[in-house]
Amino acid sequence: MASAAAPPTSLSLAARAASRAAAAPLRRGGLAAARQPARSLAFAAGDARLAVHVASRCRQASSARGTRAMATMAKKSVGDLTEADLKGKRVFVRADLNVPLDENQNITDDTRIRAAIPTIQYLLGKGAKVILSSHLGRPKGFTPKFSLAPLVARLSELLGIQVQKADDVIGPEVEKLVAALPNGGVLLLENVRFYKEEEKNDPEFAQKLASVADLYVNDAFGTAHRAHASTEGVTKFLKPSVAGFLLQKELDYLVGAVSSPTRPFAAIVGGSKVSSKIGVIESLLEKCDILLLGGGMIFTFYKAQGLSVGASLVEEDKLDLATSLLAKAKEKGVSLMLPTDVVIADKFAPDANSQIVPASAIPDGWMGLDIGPDSIAAFNAALETTQTVIWNGPMGVFEYDKFAIGTEAVAKKLAELSRKGVTTIIGGGDSVAAVEKVGVADVMSHISTGGGASLELLEGKELPGVTALDEAATVTV
Repeated sequence: MASAAAPPTSLSLAARAASRAAAAPLRRGGLAAARQPARSLAFAAGDARLAVHVASRCRQASSARGTRAMATMAKKSVGDLTEADLKGKRVFVRADLNVPLDENQNITDDTRIRAAIPTIQYLLGKGAKVILSSHLGRPKGFTPKFSLAPLVARLSELLGIQVQKADDVIGPEVEKLVAALPNGGVLLLENVRFYKEEEKNDPEFAQKLASVADLYVNDAFGTAHRAHASTEGVTKFLKPSVAGFLLQKELDYLVGAVSSPTRPFAAIVGGSKVSSKIGVIESLLEKCDILLLGGGMIFTFYKAQGLSVGASLVEEDKLDLATSLLAKAKEKGVSLMLPTDVVIADKFAPDANSQIVPASAIPDGWMGLDIGPDSIAAFNAALETTQTVIWNGPMGVFEYDKFAIGTEAVAKKLAELSRKGVTTIIGGGDSVAAVEKVGVADVMSHISTGGGASLELLEGKELPGVTALDEAATVTV
């Protein structure tokens, strides 16, 4: 068998905790909730969990301004700002409104818009004037199909006010519209990436963006790993520069809950290549008690152990790395588990012939495309002992139904655990698509909105868009 560590029955580090939290986490508002009339949405227009997080942040700010409930990157939050700080002030808010549009420019998924609502509403409630900035797609100059115009109606519906729209990002027209903006008003700027200076983090462009505002809020976690003019450059010209509620929630979970987890703490890492997850695995080995590996990367680990992998995906230049990671897990006392059986196919296609074999018995010409039922059972048994779980990457080729069983089983197990009070964190990318496909996204503790940003944060890297923000004041109580 191919387990790289002790079997699930010997996971001493993962002994069941004496008791679980009595209350299951609140449900996360889905797209159906977003279709309710705007007047009934309030903070729930974004995300029920985010609404709870907002309320928690505001309570913390009022009781001991600047302190954090969890170990995070300790950045000043919008919740630290009072009405005295905000009333009548022009606030430049960088959000991530990069939503998918169909051929008729209709929004097909408004999740990112809803996620931005709590921060905007908080600012409006304190009498601020909100200047809203975002990118959409990857335009080359001014490209009509990437205009933010289609977002105005949905933003207006969710906020319950008429959002104004500028046809530019900088310049006289924008200055005129900002000057006319009332307290509690919102102006949506055009796609900031229409200017090549945005991604170049051009200082002059950043200064022009900042010139119409008094302070800055970054709520665009999905772009926080990029040092762009609207995410990093503007902070040199606007003070304070603070985190929005969504960005702060990402930090609280991906940094706070992962760095100081309720134990036992399990990490599930999948994906096709070891090379794309090296940093994540190495970082998590320093923190977790149990590490479950799946996806195409497992075959590199199998081959490193001398097993035959048939036609499965293998990174030949990463065999030594796989061996060193197995050794590091053993040295750290981490129970690293590889699947003991796999679903193999005679070709990479949805209609391929398939069979289940032990991981040590993959025949020539066949490739592994999913984890098998014994592995699912073993992974579930290990996860049952946990109090905190983070998941990044699918267990197989989940785009094909025949090879999605392992990934869907993990999603269902995490949903079950979440309902029992276990902290479940979905770390961005394909894992998010998986829990949405299974229909259990609403019960997870946290679903990250960032792909590359989530990975870099889990790797322990600094994100330029976060580093540039003001530090939270430390208060001794």
